[in-house]
Amino acid sequence: MDLQGAARPPREIDISGLPMDQAQALVLDELRALTERAEPFAAILLMPAPPDGRTPAPSTSGTSTAERVRTLKLIRPGLTELCRGLAFVAPADIPAERAASIHSGEQLWGCPTMATQDVTAARAWAGVRAGG
Repeated sequence: MDLQGAARPPREIDISGLPMDQAQALVLDELRALTERAEPFAAILLMPAPPDGRTPAPSTSGTSTAERVRTLKLIRPGLTELCRGLAFVAPADIPAERAASIHSGEQLWGCPTMATQDVTAARAWAGVRAGG
């Protein structure tokens, strides 16, 4: 049986319980690892809810926004080449700036994206994108 051509199921990255700065850093780490495998992939990102007070908590991940931007720029060519789709599952009440980055799709990420509140829809979309 030849598995080389077999599609891999989408990678599910659950960051829903993390503070946003840690969640963003983990997403970039996971996407970097996926691009380093040099195989096509799709991913489902289970996003965290906004903090209750809407004021961002102090960064505890040790990565700044500038570092995350640099990392995204470094992995973007791999995302453009290998990522078949990123499905973001986000709560309805996310801040506008987060919603804008999720909906910016290929402009930001370099690959097709979709945003939904429905994890089942995200899994179905990513499964089709992954070829499975």
